[in-house]
This record gives sequence, structure tokens and C-alpha cells, in this order.
Amino acid sequence: MKRKKAYIYILIIIFVFTACSNKNEVVSYDRSSDVNYTLSFFGNKHEAANVKVIEQILTDYMEENKEVTISYESIKGDDYFSALKNREQAGKLDDIFMVNHDTMLEFSKNDSLADLTELAENVSFSEIVKNQMRSLDGKIYWVPTIVSAFGLYCNMELLEKHGQKVPKTLGEWKTVCEYFVSHNITPIIANNDISLKTLAIAKGFYPLYKEGTQVEVFENINKGKEKLSTYLFEGFALVKEFCTKEYIDAEKSLETKNTSDDLEEFIKGESPFMLTGAWAAGRVKNMNPNFTFKVIPYPILENGSVLVINPDVRLSVSAKGKNTEIAKDFVSYFLKEENIWRFANNQSSFIPLDNKNKPTLNEIQDIVTSYQTQACVIGSDSSIQFPIWDITMNVSRKLLKNEDIAELMQWMDEQVINAKE
Repeated sequence: MKRKKAYIYILIIIFVFTACSNKNEVVSYDRSSDVNYTLSFFGNKHEAANVKVIEQILTDYMEENKEVTISYESIKGDDYFSALKNREQAGKLDDIFMVNHDTMLEFSKNDSLADLTELAENVSFSEIVKNQMRSLDGKIYWVPTIVSAFGLYCNMELLEKHGQKVPKTLGEWKTVCEYFVSHNITPIIANNDISLKTLAIAKGFYPLYKEGTQVEVFENINKGKEKLSTYLFEGFALVKEFCTKEYIDAEKSLETKNTSDDLEEFIKGESPFMLTGAWAAGRVKNMNPNFTFKVIPYPILENGSVLVINPDVRLSVSAKGKNTEIAKDFVSYFLKEENIWRFANNQSSFIPLDNKNKPTLNEIQDIVTSYQTQACVIGSDSSIQFPIWDITMNVSRKLLKNEDIAELMQWMDEQVINAKE
């Protein structure tokens, strides 16, 4: 598409959901001119800092494309994916939208996603990302804008005050947790979404990634030749143990929202650990806690730790919209190295490109080192052809309700079978 000088019109609608109220904020910049194409962009990035970067990329794009206007609408968390599915089912998908592993599988079956293969092949994605992007039919239906990581947040002052060290192994982590429980302090803050499922996935799947057998095993599970519980039982048993031993307050965690309630709880400085996305580290720092902290990979091995990552903030384009080619052009622009770098670094995440840029935030440098030096577990591997993200989230929530783990493993395997029917 030919680049042109500048028409700028941005409409950003941010739906901010809080515990007690809903708040809608509209920000618009209108310097009108002739417009031939109006695109809608729907996403789940709603934090002010994230939206500011998206806004700038939109602005820059429209400065070069006088005939295009783009509106961005954002909804937080699970509410976003519910809304996205409703739009898809109603035949009202936006031109550009963000997907995750599970929604991509569902939408691709409905032929709702445009083929982005040619676009993606012109971008220098890293090998680990390239291996995740192709679907079973050989085509690419989404492109990542970041590689996110999940980690254990450590309150350095609280650990030092109690004479405890940052754990490097599972044994060390349990020992520190036992100490704090004995002092009537809940050691680990967890949320009801990503905290516990990524912990279980890290523990259960790490041997596969270490041995390089994950693709074969996942294909066997897809085909019903093996059970998911065979590999995730140990991980969820660890989650169950943490709840039983009161390392985690199960009742409280069940009500704790991802990267919102958990962050507020952590900055109180009353617990030494928090399990959540490393991308929230900048937000935690900006909340000005009265202590220093660092984020480390999950210390869940007998002799080390595991880093869980995801190719994330995945952009897809509607295959049934009127502006498919224009939408692809914008996505291609979004993936320019300078754009993707500022977007990823703003979220304390890695860029999905094959270069040496790395997140600069001091608090996550242990995560950076781990990403560069050891095998990583992918939280929602594309070789998995069932909604792993939703299934493991629901298992985690059921465990928090103290449901029987053996029955839950059977339920989990049934969900895998049902998803393929």
C-alpha cells in the first residue's frame, strides 16, 4: 500500500473494569480530511502506558496514510475474550483484533481469520516464535507483537528482614514458605487466572521441552493416544500442596484478578512472593512500593528453575471484513522493529524478532538471563490443538475450591476430548 502524508483520527475507547464500578474513557483526536478506509482495532491492552504506545503507532501509521482512519477499542481480561467471541459469532469481527491460543483455534475452524503467511514471512521473527506461528494447514493466522514471561516476584526487603534468601530450587522455595507460614504470613500471592496454571504447566511440561519431545507428546494428546493428565498431574499436585500447606490463601486467590488485585496486594509489602506475569513489573514499580523487588523464573526443579513464556499480544485480521488488505498493511506496519521494540519494552517483555534487543527494566534481569540461557516452556504451545489456556485455568480455580485432584484430572481429560468433537 502506498504511504501518504497525514490524516490523523484516533478514537480510543478504554473499558476499565474495577471491583466496584465500570468506567469508560474516550480519547479522540480529529484533524479531518478525506477518508477512504475506516478500520476498527479491538484488543485487551487497556493500561494507560500500553494504550499510549498503541496510540502513537496508530498516529504514525495514519500520518503516512491520509486515506485511512483507525479506531482502537479495549476491554480488560476475560471480558475481552468473551466479547471477542460474541462478535465473531455475530459476524461482526473488527478488522484487526488480538487473539490468544484458544480463540485462534476456534476462529480458524470457522474460517474467520485472514491468511497472514506472506506478511509474516517478510518479518525476521526468532526461531522459537516461527515454530509457534504455523497452523496445521501450514498457514499463519496470527502474528505476535511481544514474547511475555511469567515469574515469581520477590519482596527483597521482607526476605532480608526475616533472614531468608531468594529461592533457586523447589526445596529452597518450600523452606522459605514454611518459615513464613510459621510466622502467620501467607507467603505467595496468586491470582485466579495465570498464576497457578502456569506453575502447573512449568512443572509438568518442562521435562518435555528439556528432552525436545514436546511436539510428539502434544500430537499424541491431540489424537487421544495419551492423556493430558499424565503430564500435568505433577504440576497440579504441586499447586494442591501449596494450597494445603497454606503457602497460598486459596479462598482469597479465587477472588484475586490477574495483574490488578494481585499487584495491589503485593505492594502492601506483607507477603514475600507473588506469581504473575513479568510484564507487570513496570506497573508494580510505578506503584511506588516501599520495598525493592525482583522477578525470577519459577524455582520448581530440584536443582533449578523454569521460565514460562508465550508469544503474546497476537494480532489477527478478519477474513470476512471489507478492509482485509488495508488491515494487513497496518499489521505489517505495527511489526516494524522500532514499533515492536517500544511496545514490548513498555511491557517488560521480549520482542519476537531475531535480534539482541532485550527488556531494560532492572527488576526482571533474572528473567532476561533465563530467556537467553535455558530452555523455556511455552505456556500455550501451538502444537496443542485444544483450549489449554482455558482448561488449565478452570482446573486451577476448581483446585482453589478444594475439589478432589483425581476427579479434576479426569475432568480435565474429558475437556480435551470434548474440545475435539
